[in-house]
Amino acid sequence: MKTKRIGFVGFDGVVAVDLAGPADAFAIANEAESDPKPSYEVLIIAPSSKPFVSESGLVFKPHRTFKTAPSLDTLIVPGGSGLRKPAVTRSVSAFVKARAGCTRRIASVCTGIYGLAETGLLAGRKVTTHWHYAQNVARRFPDLTVNDNAIFIKDGQFYTSGGATAGIDLALSLIEEDHGQRVSLAVARELVVYLKRSGGQEQYSEPLQFQTESVSRFSELTTWLHSHLNGDLSVEDLAGRACLCPRHFSRRFKTEVGTSPADFVERLRLDEARRRLSNGDNSVENVGISVGFKSGDAFRRAFERRLGVSPTDYRRRFSSVAKISSVQHQRRQSKRLSKAA
Repeated sequence: MKTKRIGFVGFDGVVAVDLAGPADAFAIANEAESDPKPSYEVLIIAPSSKPFVSESGLVFKPHRTFKTAPSLDTLIVPGGSGLRKPAVTRSVSAFVKARAGCTRRIASVCTGIYGLAETGLLAGRKVTTHWHYAQNVARRFPDLTVNDNAIFIKDGQFYTSGGATAGIDLALSLIEEDHGQRVSLAVARELVVYLKRSGGQEQYSEPLQFQTESVSRFSELTTWLHSHLNGDLSVEDLAGRACLCPRHFSRRFKTEVGTSPADFVERLRLDEARRRLSNGDNSVENVGISVGFKSGDAFRRAFERRLGVSPTDYRRRFSSVAKISSVQHQRRQSKRLSKAA
């Protein structure tokens, strides 16, 4: 298979993880294939050949400039405060627009949508971005249909994704399009991330949102819950810890967290169960009971209802790439030893 060239747009004020996260996913995919020819060539393309500085202070050195960039299979625009500068946005959008006709896929990560939407190429399309900026994007580009909860969205040749790590989710999806689930699973396992996260952005921000309520009497409850998943986490028990009556506790919890206590606890238990299924060899029933489900059947029903797949099938999918990950690790170790020698 021909090596696919992936271009990342670089600029001062980029969010480092928006660029580096997806770039690493494509680089790891090269090691997941037995073919000595790399699956991907990753290039950073910037307005000039000068190094540019990310929001966090990390310095990136571009491989090519907008004028010298070769043909690309996929073009990705990361987010960052730099795109809030009109001159940067104009430069980025002009490059993207010029390349749109000869590029198979064009994507944005997080607020990279500002650079992509400015081209006018997204008019009438469904898009997503970081939930914090969704309303602003909708106001600024009224011809877009903005979904503030999706991890990523594909509409034609265009892909848009949510905040930061959603760029990795998007990269995994693109890798799966190109090379199938086996390779994308191997990359996900190597990065220690889910291949396909269930739910949307708001689901994954809930635990963080919960902890940021520092003035709330619930501020320490999330940490405690993670350490007591196999205990009695009934509304009555949690209400007692918060020194509230069950009815008032449920009402306050849903107002502050956005979901019921029972729903929140089940999500935490299933997240931990997924980790244990992919990293251990305990039986499905033992995993379910260890995270607080009353029986293996109750665990299976909850797992399938939430994730659309049985615990056994979920484990099988991750186990199928265990050997691949081991080979990848051995290759990297061998490369390090060779360099050291």
